[in-house]
Amino acid sequence: MIGLKKENNEKRPAKNIFREVALRSKDIPLSKLYIEPTTLCNLQCRTCIRNSWDEPIGSMDMSVYKKLLSDIKALPTVNSIAFWGIGEPLAHPEIVHMVALAHKMGLQTEIITNGHLLDQNMAKGLIQSGLDTLVVSVDGTTPESYGDIRHGGDLLRVEKNVKEMNLLRAKMTVKHPSVGLEFVIMKSNIDQLPELAERARAMEADFIMLTNLLPCTEDMKDEILYWISATINDNEERSKWSQELMLPRMDLRTGSLTPLLKFLKKLDKPMPEIRDIPQEYQCPFIQRGSVAITWSGDVTPCIALMHSYRCFILGREKHVKRHTIGNIAKEKLGDIWNKNDYCSFRDRVFNFDFSPCVQCSGCDLSETNEEDCFGNTHPVCGDCLWARSVLLCP
Repeated sequence: MIGLKKENNEKRPAKNIFREVALRSKDIPLSKLYIEPTTLCNLQCRTCIRNSWDEPIGSMDMSVYKKLLSDIKALPTVNSIAFWGIGEPLAHPEIVHMVALAHKMGLQTEIITNGHLLDQNMAKGLIQSGLDTLVVSVDGTTPESYGDIRHGGDLLRVEKNVKEMNLLRAKMTVKHPSVGLEFVIMKSNIDQLPELAERARAMEADFIMLTNLLPCTEDMKDEILYWISATINDNEERSKWSQELMLPRMDLRTGSLTPLLKFLKKLDKPMPEIRDIPQEYQCPFIQRGSVAITWSGDVTPCIALMHSYRCFILGREKHVKRHTIGNIAKEKLGDIWNKNDYCSFRDRVFNFDFSPCVQCSGCDLSETNEEDCFGNTHPVCGDCLWARSVLLCP
């Protein structure tokens, strides 16, 4: 994440969940919720897992959401909610009300959106709701390149919506929400990074987040930029970051390094020094005390396990089977978090006791996430690109 401006928001005190290396996962408190308001979407993006799944489309019922907020009152360590998932959050008819209710409880709130539904009424509603952060996904910097990836999308409309929200924010004399841009880098758009810096300044973005592609269709599997870096532990290939810059693992070859350096130059940011980033597998969701909740109320360990879908890991086809721990409409969130099986799973992920599929050439077991060669059963995480810092989430 590249910080362009600094913002202060007073909410629940931040919890220091990164305490000691020896800390066990069961000692990490539940801190962040990823909520999927809906799986409805107004675009058909080439990068989306909706291209490779067969699941019903739906939206979270407000009674289920309010029950969740009631459960959170008994969980004082929960300090933030990110409205995200496999859908467009702004397509939920009650999204503004959902944010307002969470804000009223003192929770940090965040939305990841494609920006097309961010008209003036929506922008005003989100500002008044107290939304803290709005992340706008843009994977192209020209109308043509953007439309090629985000079918049905209009980059100029997104830019107009963001700029008008900034004007409205200034008119209302408030600083929230901070606005960020998320950009999925791949072979076909890596050369656009320098222009991304210019677009970010034009939209007065507070930060930029770069992440890699998870191909979900065969025609996209050769677009990745991490053929080598995802598989090795060499210090020279690790993600580079500082307090103001976070990048995913990527192959720093001339084709990608040159536009990256131009990008940093336009932002007036030097290439940061390599710092102590874990070399081995490390799940960001478990480390941060997170859970993901689908539109139907199903509680899952992470974004990657919310749905069943097909993807390609370093060119290998893989079928991911969703994993559900419980449902908030039927059980209390705290009870689900403390289930013995879930605690054991978190310990296993925390220690990452899975076969290292990403670093292996791949066997028949790696074709699904149901079993690995260490004897683990569903869900197995050895092929997880989030745990290799290849894919990043806000």
